Amino acid sequence: MDKGLEHFIAVAEAGTFMAAAEILHISQPALSYNIKRLEQSLGVELFYRSVRGIELTPYGETLYNSAIFMSRLHTNALAAIARQKAELEEGISIGTGYSTWILLLKDYVIEHFQKHPAAPINVSIGNMMRCMDQLIAGDIALFMGHRIDHLKPGLAVDFIPLGFATDGYFVRNGHPLLNRTHSIDEVRAYPTTMANPTDARQKRLTLGTGTQDLDGTGHAFACNSMDACIEFALKTDAVLIHSDVLKGYFYQKGLREVKIDKPSRRRQAVMGFYVLSEGRTKPKIQEIIKSISARAEAAGLFPSAI
Repeated sequence: MDKGLEHFIAVAEAGTFMAAAEILHISQPALSYNIKRLEQSLGVELFYRSVRGIELTPYGETLYNSAIFMSRLHTNALAAIARQKAELEEGISIGTGYSTWILLLKDYVIEHFQKHPAAPINVSIGNMMRCMDQLIAGDIALFMGHRIDHLKPGLAVDFIPLGFATDGYFVRNGHPLLNRTHSIDEVRAYPTTMANPTDARQKRLTLGTGTQDLDGTGHAFACNSMDACIEFALKTDAVLIHSDVLKGYFYQKGLREVKIDKPSRRRQAVMGFYVLSEGRTKPKIQEIIKSISARAEAAGLFPSAI
């Protein structure tokens, strides 16, 4: 807003030049000079001056009412620009699987909000193929989860590996599988449940040669809600299959991990970040990947070799 109008509003609201000068932290002669210049530019007197103070003239009343409106517009414009800047420079648009959300990204997002409360946060949680769909469409800037095998070529996405996650098998208290160690085949003889089923539209992104386990099909119960899968496992003999990095979380929910015998080889998934190829070098994306990778390393998640 114009400095002359700011000074005019201050004088009109303070009632004296001396009080207004103190509020503005300038000298009274400088303030008087600025008001006189404003009056000269308009060709009218804005104040009646007397030994008792000042009063607005009819011209001053008109200018004051308009100046207050302009000041409000100016303030609103600055706030809008600040929000837009925060969105461009500090906003987060990210996808994540359940494990990485619970163990890493949840705290990161909360801390980011506390540092940048005006910055918008958009998080997509769950299905990796859905996240891939959103990444390609530009709805998210990156996502964290397991590497997706058999992606179609030409998608222009990069995968930045972080480490490995190993499948775990979780059941309710009192389940027959908790009595001793078991082979994978013995575990899979029971009905299974898994979060993150892939719908037909998302399967267009793959070559169609992946296994049933990777796309969430072939289970007694598949759902895009982890809570629903946990509830199903708690109320049935179904085995919940998910990365064992969440075993502490599942324990709190009432599930227990099935012990697998050493000859059985549990499936491992490479964990990391997917980004669009052209966005990989953007400073904001690099900062997010660096920060989350450091958190994963500090927590001992996703070792480089198992």
